[in-house]
Amino acid sequence: MIDQPRPSRPEDVLADGVDHAEIDGAPVRKGTIAAFLRNARRWAEPDVAPPERALLTGAIAEAVPVLRLLGLFEVLEVRDPALRALIDAC
Repeated sequence: MIDQPRPSRPEDVLADGVDHAEIDGAPVRKGTIAAFLRNARRWAEPDVAPPERALLTGAIAEAVPVLRLLGLFEVLEVRDPALRALIDAC
């Protein structure tokens, strides 16, 4: 019988109890995508004070190279023009 391909599961990428991996020579920490999404959603809110926005901007910029490495922006489009401009500038 021929093995059928199956979709990747989270545990295929990082086993239980493992919190980071090296992908193409870059360290990737578990939670990177979730943290990016949380920060991006908050960054896009109009009532964010400038000091918080600066912190969020830094966190987003730090995550972008890893997210590019993972291919996130090849399959998902950022709809917010200002956020997209920030990501493109990183």
